[in-house]
Amino acid sequence: MASLARARPQATASAILRAATSPQHSRALVASFSNSARVAALPAGPPPAGYRIPKTQRWDTAGEAALDKMANRFLLTEMMRGMYVVLEQFFRAPYTIFYPFEKGPISPRFRGEHALRRYPTGEERCIACKLCEAICPAQAITIEAEEREDGSRRTTRYDIDMTKCIYCGFCQESCPVDAIVESPNAEYATETREELLYNKEKLLSNGDKWEPELAAVARADAPYR
Repeated sequence: MASLARARPQATASAILRAATSPQHSRALVASFSNSARVAALPAGPPPAGYRIPKTQRWDTAGEAALDKMANRFLLTEMMRGMYVVLEQFFRAPYTIFYPFEKGPISPRFRGEHALRRYPTGEERCIACKLCEAICPAQAITIEAEEREDGSRRTTRYDIDMTKCIYCGFCQESCPVDAIVESPNAEYATETREELLYNKEKLLSNGDKWEPELAAVARADAPYR
């Protein structure tokens, strides 16, 4: 075995390079790739049942009679067909609504303007756990809290930078007392950037304004939570 190993010629790097760059090797490589690509492009087996190739439909203008050509040219039949389509759509029910006087339905999980809710007694729901501040991926929420006389916590500052908010809903999902929510209101465009820096008073006023809608949304979404 040792003699066979010694007798076997060893391939050098230069020999491998010469073999790879030879014209015969290049032509064989191109032919093999061309054949494989051609075979792979052809589907194997019969076509599936019900398979149809649509035929290209062309308007046979050469076979038209002279009278038909004159009618199409002078009577504008193509224009009449288009006007018929317009007239037909005119008497159908519209697909649009008269916004902003009419508004379409909104999903209970629609994420719009933020709001802070209260309990029916008027007490603020927020317990200053800061879960919403911690989970916010955009770091748009800033909370400061202090301890009450009874030992509970209350927020002294609750700011949301609406220019950073990505409306992911994580703050609403993480809140254990349903204090911070996203209302169904999507119409709160402002003229200045400063108006989109919401403080605690702004969020509480939003909650007081949209509380009936927020309660209805919570009831509609409760079976799925």
